[in-house]
Amino acid sequence: MAITTKEGILKVLTAFNPWWKTGMVNPKLSKTYQRFAFHEAMKRLNQRDIRRTVVLTGTRRVGKTTIQYQMIEALLQKGVPPQKIVFISMDHPMLKLGGINDVLECYHENIYAEQDVYYFFDEVQYAQDWDKWLKIIYDMQPDTQVVATGSASPALIKGNQESGAGRWSVIQVPTMSFYEYCELLDLDRPELPKELKVTHLLKKTQQERTQIMLQLSKVQNHFNRYLQVGGFPELALADNDIMAQQIMREDVVDKVLKRDLPSLYKIRNATELERIFLYLCNVSSEVVSIEAIARELNGVSRPTVENYIQYLESANLIYQSWPVNMAGKKVLKASPKIYIADAAIRNAVLMDESLLSDPVEMGKIVETAVYKHVAAFYYQKAASVGYFRGGKKGKEIDIVVDYINGHNILIEVKYREGAPIADDDAISQLCGDASAAIVVTKNANDFGVHNTKSGKDMLRIPAFAFLYLLGHAEKNGYRGIE
Repeated sequence: MAITTKEGILKVLTAFNPWWKTGMVNPKLSKTYQRFAFHEAMKRLNQRDIRRTVVLTGTRRVGKTTIQYQMIEALLQKGVPPQKIVFISMDHPMLKLGGINDVLECYHENIYAEQDVYYFFDEVQYAQDWDKWLKIIYDMQPDTQVVATGSASPALIKGNQESGAGRWSVIQVPTMSFYEYCELLDLDRPELPKELKVTHLLKKTQQERTQIMLQLSKVQNHFNRYLQVGGFPELALADNDIMAQQIMREDVVDKVLKRDLPSLYKIRNATELERIFLYLCNVSSEVVSIEAIARELNGVSRPTVENYIQYLESANLIYQSWPVNMAGKKVLKASPKIYIADAAIRNAVLMDESLLSDPVEMGKIVETAVYKHVAAFYYQKAASVGYFRGGKKGKEIDIVVDYINGHNILIEVKYREGAPIADDDAISQLCGDASAAIVVTKNANDFGVHNTKSGKDMLRIPAFAFLYLLGHAEKNGYRGIE
């Protein structure tokens, strides 16, 4: 007896596509809150002069599938006939085993014969030869539009380079920003000028800055919970934070480490992968040495550590931040800083209730959150986000936005009482040549202008305010800190 049949595939497809009968998407699937990535994806889908396959990538539970349902809802509201839209979850055993060819044949034979359709593939990397199929669809069906999601970026990016060159638009869906978190929970939010950008604060009077901070302080009390449950929409809306963290461990971490990555990369020993990830959770925001990890986890070889770090990055569980060259100084032998993709993942894995009361740990958590926001903010822009370490004392600048045109934005995270910055700190010495320098502080009253010997003023701004303002700028269409 065949494991998959056309009848079986049709039953599954019909269950996944209730709008064929009802004409609408179930509101529980499309939800009401629309993330920034939804608007970006719709813009690409509607761009008729340049046809692209839209690929959404990001870790589990960030809302990629919800964005697809919202896109389907938007198409239905525009008057696209329901039968022209098909949602295909390649994570479902029947559809995965059936393969893309049989699934599409079944759809066209039974639901809609023409090819002026919208294919929505969810977790596309689980389909055999998925990248070749996306190429065939793009080349052979010029009237077909495709939106795909995947949790493993490199698989998608590799497929893009090989089969999708010039055909795909890859949109990163990071975990929610602090701004999106506040919007999702419909908190009492600051009233801010639309055009306000972070470094504009340097040019404001102290009185104007105080007024802005009064507004921003509305969200201050929500910042710690955001760091705890992080940027996962369902978990942010949960009533029970301990349960939310448990779900995050099971769904976001365990499934990726024990199922997704082993099946994608033919990993025989998932325990080693788990050990490396646990190690990285402990050192998030620190410069890591591959040799040191291999020594610490005796029995794991250097090539294995290197490969597994690449796999974790591919699953959007970590970021690697590389040193950047500044002021003509050579980059030292390059070792990356590693950040867990969302501070809440780290908290859920380490399961240490004291994290949020330990100043050192809070420094790591907040730097992780700041890096995530800045990296997501500059994704696909003419800038790279790294760190600087150099000079006689090997002093460091936590985060450097390095523009192609040579301009830099320097960011130092000092999430502690007083947040001291000395004249011989790297950010003080190099800010004169930068287009902006920002010290991210802890307290709401640690806000304003920091004068330096170079004559270039730095901005001191509390972490919650800095992250909220980044989201505010993104919401209003501006894609830079300045």
